Amino acid sequence: MASETVASVLPPTTEVDRPRLKIQGIGRDFHTKSGVTHAVSGIDLDIQRGEFVALIGRSGCGKTTLLRMIGGLLAPSAGTIEVDGKPLWKGSRVDPTAITKLGFVFQESNLFPWFSVLDNIALPLKLRGVGKRERRERAQELAALVGLAGFEKSYPRELSGGMRQRAAIARALSTRPDLLLMDEPFGALDALTRERMNLELQRIVLETNSTVVFVTHDIPEAVFLADRVVHMTPRPGRIRQILPVDTPKPRTIDLQTTPEFNDIVRALRQDLDEEH
Repeated sequence: MASETVASVLPPTTEVDRPRLKIQGIGRDFHTKSGVTHAVSGIDLDIQRGEFVALIGRSGCGKTTLLRMIGGLLAPSAGTIEVDGKPLWKGSRVDPTAITKLGFVFQESNLFPWFSVLDNIALPLKLRGVGKRERRERAQELAALVGLAGFEKSYPRELSGGMRQRAAIARALSTRPDLLLMDEPFGALDALTRERMNLELQRIVLETNSTVVFVTHDIPEAVFLADRVVHMTPRPGRIRQILPVDTPKPRTIDLQTTPEFNDIVRALRQDLDEEH
């Protein structure tokens, strides 16, 4: 009776209060001829609207496996994932309405070589039955947002690696996703281009108020971009620690020369070294 009285006076959870992404007890096992591999185990994580969370850890720690479960590409063996309070998975099947809230950017741009930049950006809208005029207007808007104005008619082979990734980001944003998932999107770029893309991504995320889960091996990149950095342990992947990055945004490259920035980078590197 007492619990009912307490429940009756508690305010209902509003959409603003509810996490954009809620992960509870998530695990993933892989069955092979040599036995069972526990790739990810017991992950609990809430991510709020507009938050940028970076996942770091050694190769094989389950970062990409976790991202693929969040993205509806790989069913969890245990636990639950909710997007805006709605379960993403129903057993081994992904909820098709929940998956429409997600956008995905991979390390490779995966653009269709026979489509122009504009047609690549507009493709998700075309697949959803959006009219030609509306999807072209949206693609034009996004091309400008990611700095590809003037290259709308170009083909992927005519673009640099950084420009292809800009197009991939624009394509992921075309459906106005509630959650943007990025799996080492700048890993194949040279250092200077990567630095520029970090600045561009920060600008785009701030302008669109996107919620982002970002996988990277690069600790300074994670600290520069993220509101929180989640450090995952070697297999089975668990959360070892979560470090907040409280520096106001937008951030400039000069931030990387400050003691505050380097203290966080140093703490994460030291924690990685202590795993062995």
